Amino acid sequence: MAKISLLPQTVEYALRLIVVLAGRRHHQATAQELAASAGVSGPYLYRVIGRLTRAGLIRSRPGPGGGYQLAREPAEITMLDVVSAMGELQRIERCPLGLEEDRDELCPLHRELARLTEQIEATFARITIDQLVRGSGRAPLCTGVSCDDTAR
Repeated sequence: MAKISLLPQTVEYALRLIVVLAGRRHHQATAQELAASAGVSGPYLYRVIGRLTRAGLIRSRPGPGGGYQLAREPAEITMLDVVSAMGELQRIERCPLGLEEDRDELCPLHRELARLTEQIEATFARITIDQLVRGSGRAPLCTGVSCDDTAR
């Protein structure tokens, strides 16, 4: 059975970066440290960092000794904040079965898909980055990084 990906790769990278930074709390990380810790390649890294910065989720300090850190506490940032910084959740605009053009209501498939999207959005709004970081000894969205290790 094929895997279904609910989120684009860029959103997954953004979540990884935010979790790594949350594990560091008040310490800055260089772009190289973030790339290695979160498993994000250079070109993607800067695109994601740019969007997260514009959304007010991270801040950067240029120059020697500079780097990146969260702009808010991890308990104040939700998964939905991160997902929204990267773009809107995809909603189905047209009936997957082509049935709704002549109807005033959604077909059963479209209705279920719309309901699931609303549930996903509500779940993302409820889960904070702090909950993700504290949920286990390892940063769940990072490759090979322990939250405790990144806080040093």
